[in-house]
Amino acid sequence: MLVKLSAYTIQGIEARTIEIEVHVTKGVNFYLVGLPDNAVKESQQRIYSAISESGFKIPGKQCTINLAPANLRKEGTAFDLGIALGILAASNQIETQFLNRWAVLGELALDGRIRSVTGVLPMAIQAKQDGLQGIIIPHVNAHEAAVVEGLEIIAVHTLKDAVTVLNGHSSTAFTPCVDSPPFDCNVNTLDFADIKGQQIVKRALEIAAAGGHNVLLIGPPGAGKTMISKRLPGILPPLSRAESLETTRIYSVAGKLPQPITGLVKERPFRSPHHTISNIALVGGGNHPQPGEISLAHNGVLFLDELPEFQRSALEVLRQPMEERCVQISRARYSINYPANIMLIASMNPCPCGYYSHPEKHCSCNPAMVHRYLHKISGPLLDRIDLQIEVMPVQLHELEAKTKTESSSVIRKRVIQARNIQAQRFNNIPNVYCNAQMHEQLTEQYATLQAPAAELLKKAMTRLGLSARAYSRILKMSRTIADLENAEHILTHHVAEAIQYRTLDRTAWHAN
Repeated sequence: MLVKLSAYTIQGIEARTIEIEVHVTKGVNFYLVGLPDNAVKESQQRIYSAISESGFKIPGKQCTINLAPANLRKEGTAFDLGIALGILAASNQIETQFLNRWAVLGELALDGRIRSVTGVLPMAIQAKQDGLQGIIIPHVNAHEAAVVEGLEIIAVHTLKDAVTVLNGHSSTAFTPCVDSPPFDCNVNTLDFADIKGQQIVKRALEIAAAGGHNVLLIGPPGAGKTMISKRLPGILPPLSRAESLETTRIYSVAGKLPQPITGLVKERPFRSPHHTISNIALVGGGNHPQPGEISLAHNGVLFLDELPEFQRSALEVLRQPMEERCVQISRARYSINYPANIMLIASMNPCPCGYYSHPEKHCSCNPAMVHRYLHKISGPLLDRIDLQIEVMPVQLHELEAKTKTESSSVIRKRVIQARNIQAQRFNNIPNVYCNAQMHEQLTEQYATLQAPAAELLKKAMTRLGLSARAYSRILKMSRTIADLENAEHILTHHVAEAIQYRTLDRTAWHAN
């Protein structure tokens, strides 16, 4: 007897439909075909044990399982439950009339329990697009799949539960409460009010958050670079439902959803990889393709502490994602895209010993060492970082001050107001949500300078030796500063403030 069921496999962050075909006939062999990987090939032992322990009979016949399309590689353990149900249906142990209504996903334990699998959210989205009535999944993944509206979610604990559903004795769908946007549940306990002094740096991060700009903090050890950077998520605007859904898809595929799984990711990611990270771990890919740290920071912040300590090759792969907002990985066996709409915030010392620009402590590095250390960061990468801020040590009288500065909640209100202005501005423009994402035509349209401001920028370009890309960055920052003031036009003081955040460009730094 031949039966067919629907299942899914993951490519990138998208799900591909797989048809499980099970044929039971005379013989004693077990064949699993359709380009399965080792995890799929090993499913026979899990399936037969689960069937036996659940009180069903292992058919003493030849079982042939085909995972179609046969030219697409199948990976993971999500096919276990579908294959087991297919075998039971093909051996007339369960009803077959409901098989074409549901997609089936789940890993089987030897005793028949159903374990969680990764990538359930994109699979549920694809099941709805395929016109299926619902999806049978492990109970652990129920909240994750239930965010897809219009799809019945059947959450099961064991193989017996799944058989009961297919026999028509139970069809109660899992219907958890799904949150509505915006997800304004900022629980970040790190507050800008805790930072003494550093008003210029805090202002720079406010601008960065308001416009989605990249930031580089450079200064001696102990100046507070890491402390300030970790407070950036507290002033970012809340995720929209579309952003939350896309972020959750990435974490679902990577198997990194917070446990226990409660549905959509509601906070903007903050990823801080160690400087020993490999290129593949940063960008993504590998023999079994997975999103890297860049994609895991999608719609959030990627923080790179001690930037020059990262491998040069790892830093250079950042250039394309920072420009195109996606990661394109092409290998002999596959070609996939991962989204990577990130805010990069990086920190570094000005020299190997860290005290090149310190107002009090002596630097032990010679000019060649300083030059070599700074040149670990390439010019093209530096150009893609909008704000380059010199962070100086906080003075004693500032540390002893008892007065509280602005809290993150106050700054966040201004950031959200500026983002709302940008949302209205780019309402009908696809894939542009903030000023940092403006392309050349939009920059010309919305960041036009009047004569005095244009003349000031022209002088800065000549004196600082800025590149054409730096020119574009200054225009975008000026637009963001104007938005924070709710100003329709970019004025001279907006441009002047934006220029001061480019003073760490290479020629200007060496001039100092």
